Amino acid sequence: MPKFLVMDKEDNVATALEEIQEGEKVEYANNIIIINRKIPFGHKFALNDIKKGDYVIKYGEIIGKAKKDIKQGDWVHTRNVRSAYLERFKK
Repeated sequence: MPKFLVMDKEDNVATALEEIQEGEKVEYANNIIIINRKIPFGHKFALNDIKKGDYVIKYGEIIGKAKKDIKQGDWVHTRNVRSAYLERFKK
């Protein structure tokens, strides 16, 4: 069983289907991602670097905006992402 799920090919985050340990290596799209901090079940981690101000994409949709730089393998959570709910409708 996979340890994580990517909802859409445009996503820059994945959702953990089980707890993933710090330092663990996971593979996605022929790339190895090293998890930088334990990712709890149901939480997200970055599939690639996300710069401050960039959108966080899940389900192929904007779910937030990075409050600071997020490195590949980082836990993506409210501490580093703010809501961009209303921005979705300004496209």
